[in-house]
Formats: sequence, C-alpha cells, structure tokens
Amino acid sequence: MIELRPKANRNVPRLARVAPAKLSPCAYFLVLTLMIAALMAWLGDRPASHSQAYIGPGAGIALIGSFLTMLGAMLLAFGVMVTWPIRRLLRFVRGQKAFRGARVKRVVVLGLDGLEPTITEKLLDEGALPNLAKLRAMGCYLRLGTTTPPLSPVAWSSFSTGTNPGKHNIFDFITRNPATYKPLISSVRIREPKRVLRLGPFVIPLSKPSVTALRKSKPFWTVLGEAGIFSAVLRVPITFPPDRFRGVQLSAMCVPDLRGTQGMFSYYFEQGEAGLTTDGDVGGDRIRVERNGRGVSSFIRGPVNSLRSDRAELRTPFRVVPTGKANGGAILHINGNKHRLPINDFSDWIRVSFSAAPGVKVRGVARFFLKRVEKPFEMYCTPVQIDPDKPVMPISHPTVYSSYLARSQGPFATLGLAEDTWSLSERLMGEDAFLQQAYDIHDERERMFFDALQKVSRGLVVCVFDAPDRIQHMFWRFTEDDHPALRGMENRHADTIHEMYRKMDALVGRTMDELELGAKGEEDKYHAENADDGTALIVMSDHGFKSFQRGVDLNAWLRDHGYLKLKDDAAVSRGIYLADMDWSQTRAYAIGLAGMFINQEGREAQGIVEPGAATKQLVQELASRLTGLKDPERDEVAIHEAVPRGKVYKGPYTRAAPDLIMGYRAGYRVSWDAAVGKCGPVVFSDNTKAWSGDHCIHPELVPGVLFSNIKLNGPNANIIDVAPTVLELFGVEKPAYMDGTSLLREEVAP
Repeated sequence: MIELRPKANRNVPRLARVAPAKLSPCAYFLVLTLMIAALMAWLGDRPASHSQAYIGPGAGIALIGSFLTMLGAMLLAFGVMVTWPIRRLLRFVRGQKAFRGARVKRVVVLGLDGLEPTITEKLLDEGALPNLAKLRAMGCYLRLGTTTPPLSPVAWSSFSTGTNPGKHNIFDFITRNPATYKPLISSVRIREPKRVLRLGPFVIPLSKPSVTALRKSKPFWTVLGEAGIFSAVLRVPITFPPDRFRGVQLSAMCVPDLRGTQGMFSYYFEQGEAGLTTDGDVGGDRIRVERNGRGVSSFIRGPVNSLRSDRAELRTPFRVVPTGKANGGAILHINGNKHRLPINDFSDWIRVSFSAAPGVKVRGVARFFLKRVEKPFEMYCTPVQIDPDKPVMPISHPTVYSSYLARSQGPFATLGLAEDTWSLSERLMGEDAFLQQAYDIHDERERMFFDALQKVSRGLVVCVFDAPDRIQHMFWRFTEDDHPALRGMENRHADTIHEMYRKMDALVGRTMDELELGAKGEEDKYHAENADDGTALIVMSDHGFKSFQRGVDLNAWLRDHGYLKLKDDAAVSRGIYLADMDWSQTRAYAIGLAGMFINQEGREAQGIVEPGAATKQLVQELASRLTGLKDPERDEVAIHEAVPRGKVYKGPYTRAAPDLIMGYRAGYRVSWDAAVGKCGPVVFSDNTKAWSGDHCIHPELVPGVLFSNIKLNGPNANIIDVAPTVLELFGVEKPAYMDGTSLLREEVAP
C-alpha cells in the first residue's frame, strides 16, 4: 500500500531530483525517432503518396500519404536533434518543477476492458485471482460506476477527459447525419483533399486530406504534459487520430483497416457462392479461388486507387502452393516473396503491398489462417491493416512511434477492433482460432506495455487490453445452458471466460513484479519520507458484462405503435441504415446500440416533429411507454429505463446525443436489425449469434471494477473520477471542465 502524505508535508527536493546520467523518457524516444527516420531513408521503398478507402458506412476518405508523413517525421527528428542541448536544458529546469507537488513519481493505469464485478468477486472468493487479491490487500477494491450508455467508446472517452458525454461528444459507436440520415463513425471525420489536379486519367492531390477527432474536451495526459509530465498512452479507445501531447501514444478503437473500413476480412474457398461485400463497415468478402495445377490463385482487395479518376480498386494477386509434405501446410507467393502457411494455425504477420502507380505503393499487414489446402481449398485472411512500420495515416504520436514498436517488436495489429468477432459469428472461424487471435493480440500489447514501463520511470503509463471484452462477447453463451446461441452446440468452452480472468490476473502479477510492488511483503510500504519513490497502480475496467439472449427491435416497436412508417407500406426493411423509412410519416427512429432520435423539423432533413414543446412531449411519451417494456414471450422486463438525454448529459455537446437513451435489463439488448437502422418483423427475437454477451444495458447493472495499491474512496466512485485522481497524484490541479472528483484519501504515515 502507498500511504499518501498530506500536501503540507511535501518533500520538494527529493521529488525534483533528476538523474543526470539517465535519458528522460522524452529524450529516449526522440533519439529513437531520429534512428528510425534514418533507417527508413535507407531501407524504405517509396511509399504511397495518396490512396482512397472508406471509413464508416459509405463515407469516403483519403489515406494520408506515408511518404509525406514520414518525411515530416524525419524533418521533425532533425530539428529536435539540432536543438537538443537547448531542449535538454529547458527540460531539466522544467523537470525541477513538474513533480514538485507529486505524491508519487509514476502512475500506471492498466485497463482490462469489460471485467465484470460479479465474476471478479466470485473468483476472488475462490482464491483464483491471487494477484488482484494481493493488490486489494495493499490498497483497495471498488465497483466503478460507468457511463450512460455503458459502451466502450463512451466510457473510455469519459475516462480520458474526466467528463460526462455531454462534454466529450461521444455517445455511441455510430451516429447519424441529420442532413442525410446516413450513419457516421462517431469519433472521427476523414475528408479527401480539397484541391486536386486532374491530368487525363490521373488525379494528383494538391492539398492534404484531413483527419479530425470528434472527441472533445482535453484528455488528462494532455493536462499532465502541459505541467511537464511525460505520458505513454497505449491503445486507449477513441484516441484516433492520436492526441498531440508531451509523450507517446498508439491509437486504438476506430483506427480503420487499409481499405478504410472498421474491419473487412476475406474468406477464400473453392466451392460455394462468392460475394464481394461493398456496403457496410464490418463483415467480410467471400472470394472464389482458381486451381492451377497443384496450387490455387486469387487476390487480396485493397483500397480504391484515388490517383486515377476511375478510382478502380487496388488488388494484389497471390498463389498458394502445398508443400507436398503431410500436414506441411503451403507456401504463399505474394509481392515476389514466399511465406509459410501452417495448416489450422495463424501465419505470422505478412506485409502486403498494392501498386497505385509506377513506384507508388500502399502497404499493409495481414495474417492468414489456412484451413484446407487440398480440394476444397479454404483460407481466412484478416482485414489488411495499416502497416505500423510504414503507416499510410498517423496511428501514433509521434508518427514514428508505431515504427519504433514495429522495428523493435515486429509487426502488430493496428485495426481499432482487431479481434475478428464477425468471422466467428459467421462460423468461418472456429472458437479455438478466435481465442488464439485474441490472445496473440493481447501478447503484442503486453510487450508494448512492458516496454513503456521500462522506459518511463517517472510519469504516466496507460494501456488498455481488449481481450476480456472480446472473449466475453463471444463466449458468454457457454456459461448459460439455456442461451439461444448454444442450442445444438457442444459446450467445450464452459471455463473459457474464467480462464481469461485468470490470465488477466497473471498479467496484473507480472505488472506488479515489474513495478516491484509488495516485493518485500507487508513491511514494504511507501511512507511519507520516501513517497516520491512510489508507483501508484490502478487496474480498472470501463464497464461490466451480462448475457445477451434477446434482441429488442426498437424500430419494429415504433412501427407497431404508429411512430414510424416504411415506404410503400412495407412490413419490414429491405435495406440497412434507415434506407426504407417514410420520413413524411415517421416521428421517431432508432439507429446505433443505445439511442432513439426524434425526426425533428429543422434538424433532420425531412423532420416533421416541431422543435420545443412538441419534441419534448414526444420524448417524454416515448420514455414513459418504453420504460418497463415487457417481453411477452418470457414475461420479463426488457427495458429497465428509457432516459431523455437531458436527464443524464450536461454540456455543450448534449444536443448531438440521441434524444432518448435505452437502458436494458440483463439478457436484453437492441436487436441486430435496429442497430443498423432496419425494421424487422417482430419486436422481440432470440439472439442466436456467437456474440452472446454484452454491456449495452442500464449503467447501474454493469459497473466496472477498480483495484489499486493506494486507498481510495469508494461508495460512489465513477469512471469520470479516475482522471482527477491521477492529476492529484501528480500534484496537478484539476481543470474546471472536469466533472469527476479525486478519489484520494489523505493519509499520514505512522
């Protein structure tokens, strides 16, 4: 346990101490920046200057040219080295002040996305989580309140900014464009260059595309940077595009794949019906292969070529040839290179390039899972992801930080949602393969995390691990004998979720060992006289988890009760994303995982409900009718509470939120149809997909967890309180815009 001294007893000289023989974290990464830039100049082929892809359902973007990106990084590195002596001196002087009010020299936040309190507490009672139990004994364990709604992009944005969603502007994964009713990714806008030069079939960009973050308010690591404190922030959701602050960052959720989608895999086969998916933002393509002699041939889909006016899709051919040995797998021939593909196992990351023009290439990385090489051939390919070594758009800060990680640790997943839940739901990937993929990504992240722990001896380290969230989404069905998604299946994974919790506990143990927390037993405590030598460790989740057995089609309910009408008096939607709505007779509609919108006049393009009193009355009417909505087939309450946005959000961006937010009961969630703006035949239906657990329910029912080696106040702890707590640990004043309050308790050492 770290015992926090009162502010009046601070030991300023010890806190301000700087080791002269050791590079600061910032200096370390700046040296690496120059080295990597030099290596790229010598080793790198000429990368793409421009290409085109899509992010979100149908929203066109242009990928930033990696040549310009890396050239800028090289010039920055050169400038940094030229001004090194002056910067070093200024940093030394500033460092004397940065930690003057700090209670610890380092704070480490280990995020375990989706860790559920009831499971955690059960396993703690059984002695199955010894490291979390040790951390609890050293400091505390609390249930951590979450956001409305308890979705990862919303909750982690509140974690980052210390604010309610009305101040950070993230309310769901997607939102709608009221001018077109089309969906948009909620956290980022990527726009093509405004100026181009057209020369025959060629298009030459004369200005840069723009990548604009929609998360508002300032994250607490930026506040720390302004106070002179360095931070390493790894894979925290909604950090794309990366923040600019004093430190390093690797982006996470909403980083697109190379095609600009949120994750489109490819599945290659020899028999069956092919289909190239062109609509939507997730899912996959089913592509037929051609057998030529002993091997098969096909292609990998890339971004469209925006260097040409026809914007033809870039494709890279490949050939797979069996080794001829029993269970020997095959050899993948692609881009002039050969790579071994094992049978029923993932390959290493393989670099894939697409030729946009002579000497201009767009580069990505992918992994392959060869299921069958003899007839009929079957092979899965992950979404082709941005190559972290030569990114076509900034996925880290500084830009070359991803290159540093790739060069020091090898290629890694860069896609925001890299664990491919969709292919498992489509039964194209098995449970064992999905687990391998999830844990491989987890291991990649762990290497980055421990690298940051070793480099940042003073300052902040934050890393979020996604495996708990993804595994619980896909394996919850195996914990319930009556789950609709388990019907007809053998339950081979009854212990998978508990095993995942034990793995996360082992990660916490390795972290504590690296930080040397409790290494000398109960007598090894940080007292007032040496608190500056301490590290505060916070292990937390953004929300909990519950079963998802039944879906609620909000659009079907609106149709049945006269609030919504489809074109041509149709009974069900034929298209997705609100395409079939008759807006002249629709007063309310649903899209996304938690929200319902009023078709308001003057706001929506074809709105019919008057703003002001009429809209407010309709919202209250819908909230009253939907709160307590029962599932007649099960005689259970499905919607715990339907909440008007003004009841839960305060701030300048509240008007961007859905008009009504649904808080479901455990076992229920918005249906798959309503989530993508469709209207299905019935209101309630069984969820038979592998995605069988969820947290899109009322926030009171899915709090997260918080462990720490310091004593914290607990009864009403909320995720918005973490940022002010970290700031106070470093002696930095909380900004006025933050809604959270510090959880620290003043303690005087005996």
